[in-house]
Amino acid sequence: MKIVILDGWTVNPGDNSWDALARFGALAVYDRTGDGEIIGRALDADIILTNKTPLAAETLARLPKLRFIAELATGYDNVDVAAAGRRGVPVANVPGYGTDSVAQHTMALLLELCNRVGEHDRAVKEGEWCRSPDFTFWKAPLVELAGKRLGIIGLGRIGRRVAEIAAAFGMEILAYSRSTRNVALSVPVTWLDLREVFAQADVVSLHCPLTAENEHFVGSDLLGVMKETAFFMNTSRGRLVNEVDLAAALNSGRIAGAALDVVSREPITADNPLLSARNCLITPHVAWASLDARRRLTAVTVRNIEAFLQGKPINLVNGELLVSA
Repeated sequence: MKIVILDGWTVNPGDNSWDALARFGALAVYDRTGDGEIIGRALDADIILTNKTPLAAETLARLPKLRFIAELATGYDNVDVAAAGRRGVPVANVPGYGTDSVAQHTMALLLELCNRVGEHDRAVKEGEWCRSPDFTFWKAPLVELAGKRLGIIGLGRIGRRVAEIAAAFGMEILAYSRSTRNVALSVPVTWLDLREVFAQADVVSLHCPLTAENEHFVGSDLLGVMKETAFFMNTSRGRLVNEVDLAAALNSGRIAGAALDVVSREPITADNPLLSARNCLITPHVAWASLDARRRLTAVTVRNIEAFLQGKPINLVNGELLVSA
């Protein structure tokens, strides 16, 4: 059996061993794989592991030996899961491995918007405090979270964890979810429709998957109903947001600020309008990437492959689409 990892560097840059996968068969690990290299590297693969390398229908059709796809992530929009299902190829993801890390990063972004820790650190080290006539100064308005409203779009594992942490800061939680609201919640939540969450929240944070239906759903319409003092945050998927509209809302003062860990095209391109947008914090899609989270990701991936080989696959994202091979 041959197992191919198409883009292993982000999951394991040297601190997260692949040894547990090697026991299943011959293992080939590539740090990165370009679109034109996928077929050559995966042609003989029985199992493919991918984090962000795209596996489109036309690519899958040219991989005759493929039996199983292990998504090295929770999100799986880089794989045509329906096409894989039609070929009888199960696709499994890793739900929940990054819940705490992503929630922590979400709050770190929010706290940076509110307290400007990094900006004030730079100012002090550049001598501004030395030159100050007062014992204190600040570079931007400081915002207290207690009593503010956090609007969460998508109340899955990460959204619920963010709600718990935000509630500990004294925030009131507003929420919108397209799925059932019958989930166990440890903090009070006010359910509203999508537009009302954007209109009433002091902070709106996205925690929903990307689908064909919600691509670019955050645009001028929803941004236009937000408070001028409100912040917008996205640690989910960049293509949920119309970036031109978000940049315009920031530059015009329509909203007070934004913090993002994801953008529509990654790595970010030099012409992305958010790079020069007013009061916009951007981190390079690192919310998921703590060592603890990456080791959990690898461990669950090993279990996914083991379960598949035992004929009892778990964490399938295309189980209902599978056609018997």
